[in-house]
Amino acid sequence: MVKVRQEQPLLVDGSVNLEMWLCKIGDQRPELNLSRLRDVCEFSEKAEEKAVSSNSIWADGHSSYRMGLDMAEILNELRVDEDGLAAAIIYRAVRENQLTLNLVRKQFGEEVARLVEGVLKMAAISDIQFGTHRVVLGERKDQFEQARQLLVSLVDDVRVALLKLAERTCRIRNAVKSEDPSRRQLAREVFEIYAPLAHRLGIGHLKWELEDLSFRLREPKAYKRIASLLDEKRTARQEYIADVVMELTRRIRQIGVDGTVTGRPKHIYSIWRKMHRKGIPFSEIYDVRAVRILVDHVDDCYRILGIVHNLWRNIPHEFDDYIANPKENGYQSLHTAVVGPDGKVLEIQIRTEDMHEEAEYGVCSHWQYKGPGDKAGSDSYEQRIEWLRQIVEGQDEEIGQDSDLLGDISVDRIFVFTPEGDVVDMMPGATPVDFAYRVHTEIGHKCRGAKVNGRMVPLNTELKSGDRIEVIVGDLPEPRREWLHEHLGYVATSRARAKIQNWFGRLERQKNIDEGKKVLVDELRHLGVENLDFSELVIRAGYKTANDLFYAIAIGAAEAIEIVEKATDLVSLDVSSHQLDLEMEEESGEQVWITGQADMAYVMAECCQPVPGDMIVGVVDEDDVVAVHREDCLQVLLADVYGRLMKLEWRDTMQVTFPVNIEVLAYDRFGLLHDITGILMRERTNVQSIGTVTDKQNNRVTLKMVLEVAQLNRLLETLERIEQLPNVLSARRTVSAI
Repeated sequence: MVKVRQEQPLLVDGSVNLEMWLCKIGDQRPELNLSRLRDVCEFSEKAEEKAVSSNSIWADGHSSYRMGLDMAEILNELRVDEDGLAAAIIYRAVRENQLTLNLVRKQFGEEVARLVEGVLKMAAISDIQFGTHRVVLGERKDQFEQARQLLVSLVDDVRVALLKLAERTCRIRNAVKSEDPSRRQLAREVFEIYAPLAHRLGIGHLKWELEDLSFRLREPKAYKRIASLLDEKRTARQEYIADVVMELTRRIRQIGVDGTVTGRPKHIYSIWRKMHRKGIPFSEIYDVRAVRILVDHVDDCYRILGIVHNLWRNIPHEFDDYIANPKENGYQSLHTAVVGPDGKVLEIQIRTEDMHEEAEYGVCSHWQYKGPGDKAGSDSYEQRIEWLRQIVEGQDEEIGQDSDLLGDISVDRIFVFTPEGDVVDMMPGATPVDFAYRVHTEIGHKCRGAKVNGRMVPLNTELKSGDRIEVIVGDLPEPRREWLHEHLGYVATSRARAKIQNWFGRLERQKNIDEGKKVLVDELRHLGVENLDFSELVIRAGYKTANDLFYAIAIGAAEAIEIVEKATDLVSLDVSSHQLDLEMEEESGEQVWITGQADMAYVMAECCQPVPGDMIVGVVDEDDVVAVHREDCLQVLLADVYGRLMKLEWRDTMQVTFPVNIEVLAYDRFGLLHDITGILMRERTNVQSIGTVTDKQNNRVTLKMVLEVAQLNRLLETLERIEQLPNVLSARRTVSAI
């Protein structure tokens, strides 16, 4: 039978008596800050009152606020911490769009918002179209298998899993009292996913309740039949159990052991499963009459087992010692079945109080929640998360024959949804382009854009477990060559890369050569390198002719950025050692970045702003101070520097940034500057100064910026990302200052 729970205390007008509810919580958990929980409750209630009625009240009349209190009561029994209780109270209001995560974060802190967000991600599991071995993306997929792997991939805090368990428990409790047509789908989801999860976490009372409620909705006739059989002789059975309890209590006291003997609850699903699995009638089910004995010490368990077996004849093959051999989820107890008084079969469980606590509350009885001082990336926390995942991933035949959703899982995958609700597994780092090619080669070739969770995103966006992906396609197959540039992050899977390379490989060779040359020229142009003689570059890159090099770039056999690094050796740049490691400092303590100036002081010229990697020269002034210029600086080329010019070189230094002039040419539009600065923020590139010149007649704008950079190849990646923005015509390095 499902657990009988107390209703929330109500006022005369039917609303919740919040003070009485808080007192009940406080009596059970004196350490909780009831004032903070009161604020959360009032916040949730007011949010519901302001929400549109159809969004705040479900068809069965149960509100998001009341459900939050129900969830908190369940989690309070599991000893979940204060942040977890606050997240439970507020969760459904966020789910129903009555509150935003940002508002929750502002009002109640980052930890509460993070927990709510984690449960929201797990809600994606409800969207799975369950159907064993459905054909998904041309393959036969077991969506139960995909669902359990999605569940594991989303686990990063035990409280998130407990919050979701509480939410599904409340949801199915309400479903059995309603006529909601989707309740059978809910029952299957609970039975296949969340009852096994409760079992994995060792939360026995939730596991039994979820199994019974889902069984009641999935097999109503079988449920009612067994319930009626239990009800037929309920009074006689209760009297029988009372006599057994009295006799066992008397015998236990005779040997001086403190113990508690009680009748054990009957779980309808477990009775049905045993009947079904063993092919036996109801009359042969042993645990219809059952008692549980709780003692203080392990030794007492075995002493009492001896008393039971001396008192009544035990049934062969119906004894299990889970104390010496605990179940994988930590469950410990002695189980035996005996022929009791009047020749009736009786099941008896014997365990310590600690074992009972573990059996009822599982992981919650000893889990130490992450405290304020813990770091999410710390070794101890990561070890605890790994331990949690191992629990969730465990296997046990106890779950049942028809489903074991929490079996052996590899978490080195992400799990995303198709628009139809099917789960697809992909490698971490996969993008919408990878997903498009996973769907079908032609979909990948025609991919023009993508929506993730209903919002347009760049095609190089990294996907996360739980994302729902919709690919936007064009009429003709036209893959983009930049998808093959590894540093731009459009493609992470070898499958997609091979299909793109194959598409370009089938094009006319001369067209590929032309395209490859254009790609290389554009990459060099970003760094201000033009009119390069390719003959030496071809040799350095290991190709016979320039056309072979261009063709390799076009089909993705050669990375354009690697060729650019080789090309810069031939001109004014050297990016082959762009990571700057400082190895020496002057005795004065000042860091020295160049060599060749003897003992003279030096300054970096403002006119050309040289960066480590540039070919540089020094111009000595009348005070014997060396001004460091780029070798191609116009001020040096046009000035009379005879007798004052010296050749300089960069030293190997630690990473430091230098200013670089950048120019972006684009058609003007709303949000352009925001998009550009957004890229710079993501690339962690600092902007020293920025200026704009607008040509209103042609609707063009020129942005001139001074960026702080340390690595020229990172600068190249940044410029390419800017050039991919809508309306941007070009993004390149210049020698002119703002």
